[in-house]
Amino acid sequence: MRRGLWITVLAVAAFAAIVIARLPASWVIPAAPSPVTCAEIDGSIWSGTCGGLTVQGTPLGDMTWSVHALRLLTGKLSANIILVHPARSLSGDFDVGLDKSITARNVQANIPFDETIKNLLPPLRTLSGSATANIVYAHVAKQILRQVQGRIEVHGLEDHDRNGVTPLGSYSVTFPGSGSGDPTGELRDLGGPLAIEGTLRVMQDQPGVELQGYVTPRADAPPDLRHQLEYLGSPDAQGRRMFGPIPYTF
Repeated sequence: MRRGLWITVLAVAAFAAIVIARLPASWVIPAAPSPVTCAEIDGSIWSGTCGGLTVQGTPLGDMTWSVHALRLLTGKLSANIILVHPARSLSGDFDVGLDKSITARNVQANIPFDETIKNLLPPLRTLSGSATANIVYAHVAKQILRQVQGRIEVHGLEDHDRNGVTPLGSYSVTFPGSGSGDPTGELRDLGGPLAIEGTLRVMQDQPGVELQGYVTPRADAPPDLRHQLEYLGSPDAQGRRMFGPIPYTF
């Protein structure tokens, strides 16, 4: 009787494992009017494709995923995710814990500031340009970035307002990923009308960042941009003006 019971239990467990392993992704991915939808779904919940991924009505591209099943034993949902679109791309390994914390590793991203991104990130509404990211490690808990190691670059940044187009240049932020306290990256320009050296600090008490440092106009800086810098006060002996700390909350 005992041997027969164990055989039955194992048979049921094996059957359940096979069903779960082959469970179509379309059974678990929500359809409209959910804020996250797919035009086409293929594969299983462990390895599949979401064609025409849309988030809050904004199309993002085609997403593929591969779940690391054994890591579920550690209480985390872990998967490799790749997002492909003619204008943008993203790939990386992501872990989601039971406490809804997110850990990202080996993230590569190439994102233009087009209308799709501006709809998701309204603060970019007046800006144009593109961003690239190479994130070795990042950890988000309670919707706040707690740790980060990697580099983010912004290229060809321009501000479009009612007065016209103002070129702002290209910049990088490099996070060393070491030490305690608020994650703080080194802010540097990569060319353009402004020479900038400073820091970008990720605030821990609320979602947002804080900027501070020094800015110096280069010879090709537009007159309007030079005039705006005058509000920062008088320059020092090196011609630099100090800015910040400037907090910006999300």
